[in-house]
Order: sequence, then structure tokens, then C-alpha cells
Amino acid sequence: MANTRYSDSDLKEFEDLIHAKLKQARSDFDQLQRSLSYEDDNRTEDTAPTFKMMEDGSDTMSREETAQLAARQQKFIMNLENALLRIKNKTYGLCRVTGKLIAKERLRLVPPCDHVH
Repeated sequence: MANTRYSDSDLKEFEDLIHAKLKQARSDFDQLQRSLSYEDDNRTEDTAPTFKMMEDGSDTMSREETAQLAARQQKFIMNLENALLRIKNKTYGLCRVTGKLIAKERLRLVPPCDHVH
């Protein structure tokens, strides 16, 4: 008969891995947030309109990219927190579609989110 869930020791291993990933993910997210809220006091105050437009354009693109990265990081953090809840409920590592165990190797690399198996 196939395993219906991972053992408590396996779940503890996954929990430790997820806590480490969560710590790093939160640190990265905080850094992105600080980057978004940081007011750049070192801007070049050039009077040439073309230079000013180029500077503003690159600044805007950089902010948009940073905001997108922050949004993705926030979603990743939420997926990690949800994985911890599934560990607590002892349902972590089960495919939500088939009910079969997801390979340990896969779980060690990237914890599955709520809808991907």
C-alpha cells in the first residue's frame, strides 16, 4: 500500500527548509520595499530636458520592475506560509489533484503552492 502522507520526521525536515526559505524571502522582500520607498537624493540636477527625461524614464522602469519583484516575492512568502499550514495539518506534500505524494526531491527544491502540483 502506498504512503498516504509523509512521516512526522519528513514533515519536520520540510518545515525546517521552509522556515529557512521564508527567512530569506522576507529579508529579500524587506530590501525590495526599502528600495521602493527610498528617495534618491543623489539625482543629477541637469537642466537639459532630454537628459532629465531619460533619467526619469529609467527611474520609472526601475521602480516598476522593483514593484513587480516585490509583488512576486510577497506571493512566494504567502505560498511558504501556506505550506507551513499544510505541514501543521499533515497534508503537505500531497498533490491536491491526484492525492499522491509529491517526490521529496521536488519538495526540497521548491515548496508547491496551493494550486500547482
